[in-house]
Amino acid sequence: MQSEPIHAAPDQPQTRTELRAWVRDHLHLASALEAELLQAIDAVFSRHERLWRESKHEAIQALSSGFADKMARVKTEFSAKDATVSSISRYFEALVEDLTDKAHRDPKTKLMNFARFTEQLESFLALEQRGRWSAVGLVDITGFKWYNDALGHAVGDRIIERVAQLLREQARSDDIIAQERAEKRSEDLHARFGGDEFCFLIPDISACSQAHAIGERFREAVERYDWTLEDERLAAQPVRVDVGVVCLWLGRVADRRFIARRLAADLIQRADKLMYEAKGQRASHIYLLRAEIKDGQLVDRIGDDTEPASDNTAS
Repeated sequence: MQSEPIHAAPDQPQTRTELRAWVRDHLHLASALEAELLQAIDAVFSRHERLWRESKHEAIQALSSGFADKMARVKTEFSAKDATVSSISRYFEALVEDLTDKAHRDPKTKLMNFARFTEQLESFLALEQRGRWSAVGLVDITGFKWYNDALGHAVGDRIIERVAQLLREQARSDDIIAQERAEKRSEDLHARFGGDEFCFLIPDISACSQAHAIGERFREAVERYDWTLEDERLAAQPVRVDVGVVCLWLGRVADRRFIARRLAADLIQRADKLMYEAKGQRASHIYLLRAEIKDGQLVDRIGDDTEPASDNTAS
C-alpha cells in the first residue's frame, strides 16, 4: 500500500522532517541505503542541535552562518544521476567537520576559542614531550577601552583582528619544532581569551629564552605596525600590547599526566597575573617567569634553564 502523498515542500528543505521526506521522494534508494543515509542525516542534525545547546552566542552564529548555504546545495548534489551513497557520506562528513571546526573557533579572529585552547593545553600536558620546556602566554591590548570609547567599536574590532593576525604570524611553533612534528600544529597554538585578550602555547622548547624571543618578536611587531592603515586617528595613539609568559619545566610526564587539567588552569592564571603586572607599565620587555611541578603543585622555579639532578630519573 502506498503511503499518503507528502505535501509539496519548499524548494529547500527547512527541517529534519522535510529533508527526510525529500530523500524518500527524490532519491528512490534501496531500503538499506536509504536507512543509512537517513541515519547520517540524523547524526548531523543531532550534532548541530547539541552545539546550539552548548556553544556561546558568537559560536552559534558562526555555526548557523553558512549552514543554510550548505543545505541549499544538497538538492543539486542529491538529484544528480550519479549520486551514490559514498558521495553523500563524504558530503556529510565534510559538513560535520566544518561545523566542528567552527564550534572551536572565535568567529571574529578565526583563532581557537578559549575552551578549545584549554582542551589542547590539557592534552599537551598529559602526554610525553620531546622538549624540556613549554610556555603559555597571555596578551592584552593596552588601554583597549579607550579605542572603543573614543574611536568606536568598528575600529576596536579591526584592532582585535589585526593583533590576532600579528600573533598568528609571530608566535610560530615551526620556528622551534622539527619539521616532521610541525604539521598543522602551528595553526592551533593561538586563541582568543575573550574581549581584547589572547593566549598562546609554545611547545617543546629547549630554553625559556626561546619563549622570550618569540613573545618579544610579537610585541615589537605590534609596535612597528602602521596602525594608520586601520584608522588614521590611531596615529595619535598607536596600539600596544602587554604580554605575560610562564615557562614550564616539563620534567616527567608522570608528574603531569594526572593533574593536567589543574595544571593548565594554573599556568593560564599565572600568565594572566604577569600580563596584568605588565599592564600600564609600558615596559620594553616581556614579563616572564619560570615554573616547575613539585609534589603535584606548580611552583616558581629558581635558577637557570639547566636540568636539575632530580629530573634525571626515568619517568
